[in-house]
Amino acid sequence: MRALNVPAAGQQPEVSDLPVPVPGEGTVLIKVKAASLNAIDNVLAAGMMAEMMPHEYPLVVGRDAAGVVESVGAGVDHVKPGDEVFGHILLAPPIQAGTVAEYAVLPAAAVALKPAGIDFTTAAALPLAGATALAAVDAVAAESGQSVLVVGAGGGVGTYAVQLLAARGVTVVATARPSDTDRLIGLGATTVVDYTTGDVADQVRVAYPEGVDALIDLVSHSADGLPLDVVRKGGKVSSTLGAADERVLAAAGLTGANVNGGPVRQVIAPLAEQLAAGTLKADVNTVLPLERSAEGLATLASRTARGKIVITVAD
Repeated sequence: MRALNVPAAGQQPEVSDLPVPVPGEGTVLIKVKAASLNAIDNVLAAGMMAEMMPHEYPLVVGRDAAGVVESVGAGVDHVKPGDEVFGHILLAPPIQAGTVAEYAVLPAAAVALKPAGIDFTTAAALPLAGATALAAVDAVAAESGQSVLVVGAGGGVGTYAVQLLAARGVTVVATARPSDTDRLIGLGATTVVDYTTGDVADQVRVAYPEGVDALIDLVSHSADGLPLDVVRKGGKVSSTLGAADERVLAAAGLTGANVNGGPVRQVIAPLAEQLAAGTLKADVNTVLPLERSAEGLATLASRTARGKIVITVAD
């Protein structure tokens, strides 16, 4: 099969031929129709988590996919060959299996039936980004009438977070580039702050002098990068990159949490139903064929990706 893979530690990802994987107990082999890219894919491809989890090579890139079940391992009874599904490869050692390939083996716990109302590209764009956005939104527990600042709203996780907040009646203040303004307003943001033209905190304070009710930060790796002074006392903060330091937040009169997406089927199946119903949108901005999938990784690495990048796999 053709697959985007890292042949050996330290090498660059390439598309080449690899053996078709075989499903084991509790796993599902799918013929991939589409796979989406996430920031974690570059991290794993570069071996940046090798000290935390052993990596084996060739390492296939990608965690999210949608396709048709080819076969199932022992103990799998919620899907069968021929079913159209989507899912995610959960992080577990050793890191080697991936989804940007003609075939992929996924853990059954993270495989769900694809609703008939969405296509494979849409379904593939959902699992990790959608689950992470939901976790970030749930962590701040924003209610109708409140205001939430979403830092880094233009990417895959951010576009889902904006929609999930807006659906709860929340006023969404999003940071993004000027070219993203119309797109994010269309997804439910009330205000889009251009982070390229000045300090985000200063711009937000003009519109919200008493502060916003909560902050969801998708870009900062440490508490120093969080614009905490624009969140009112008693407000909540969530970070997807580990920046929500409990002591720093407490000193600012805030509470918060670091969150990770858990794209198991109990989480992603309801989100897919929202996609099918039209109450949630997969903001897919780039679609590339498998042979050009390395270009998608490069775009993610450059931090210029807007929305989701999806790789399609020809029959």
